[in-house]
Amino acid sequence: MKKILVTGALGQIGSELVPKLREIYGADKVIATDIRRIENQVVNGGPFEILDVTNGKALLDIAKKHNVDTIMHLACLLSAKAEDNPLLAWNINMNGTLNALEAARELDAKFFTPSSIGAFGPTTPADNTPQDTIQRPTTMYGVNKVSGELLCDYYHKRFGVDTRGVRFPGLISYETLPGGGTTDYAVDIYYKAIQDGTYTSYIKEGTYMDMMYMPDAIQAIIQLMQADPDKLVHRNAFNVTAMSVEPKDFAIAIQKYIPSFTLNYEVDPVRQAIADSWPNSIDASAAKNEWGFKAKYDLEKMTEDMLEKLKAKQLDRVANN
Repeated sequence: MKKILVTGALGQIGSELVPKLREIYGADKVIATDIRRIENQVVNGGPFEILDVTNGKALLDIAKKHNVDTIMHLACLLSAKAEDNPLLAWNINMNGTLNALEAARELDAKFFTPSSIGAFGPTTPADNTPQDTIQRPTTMYGVNKVSGELLCDYYHKRFGVDTRGVRFPGLISYETLPGGGTTDYAVDIYYKAIQDGTYTSYIKEGTYMDMMYMPDAIQAIIQLMQADPDKLVHRNAFNVTAMSVEPKDFAIAIQKYIPSFTLNYEVDPVRQAIADSWPNSIDASAAKNEWGFKAKYDLEKMTEDMLEKLKAKQLDRVANN
């Protein structure tokens, strides 16, 4: 990877991936794009372009302008928001992915896009979900993700595009606020623990889903993109995970550092239905065997780091006000 174009760069993943890529490859080698502009390290730390990924010509023009050899397509409408506006989700998630793949095909560029555990459905084996299994999702987001996986396979087999991807579980980060995903409670619970000492979960007790701390997610992307293509049997939609947890597990972990923290429940039927259609735990052995994936953070280590980083951010805000 010499010059990298990142779409959706101001989202949850991009906000941390772009600075890491610039640290590795050089600030001028990573072109961040998003449909909006906010003043932060992604926008100010290197090249940045406004881009609506549903505009295929604009996407290709920017890729050509910067002579990129890699496209990392992150722009996406997440699960809960996609259910609120399924037609918009189809336009952004599917047409955006197709436009990015077309740009990669024309430029002979490497291509990455993340899939999700949302690509699974209620008929998928819920425990230790295999890499290769039935995928019949019941949400627009899930339909988009399965379709994206198939498109990436097609572009690799039909056009020889070097496509790669992972199926992310819920991602937890101290850098960005929740962005409309079903697993976002696992981010919000840490913010609320610091701010209020209590959290009301929209996911019911006993609902297990896979999660991963963002530093592990960023490392997984970079490691996969650097992997020897001859060793990649699956290429796209590798299962990756770090932990399978339910809301009470987060509460117990937080209470080790904030003993007074309390957890309540006020279940959101829409997001609960989405969560119920997803696996309890997934098997990441293909990623481990084909490119050496291994998560560094478990729940305990992640909780310690999340609370430490969020407390530091809170102190910085107080100091700057």
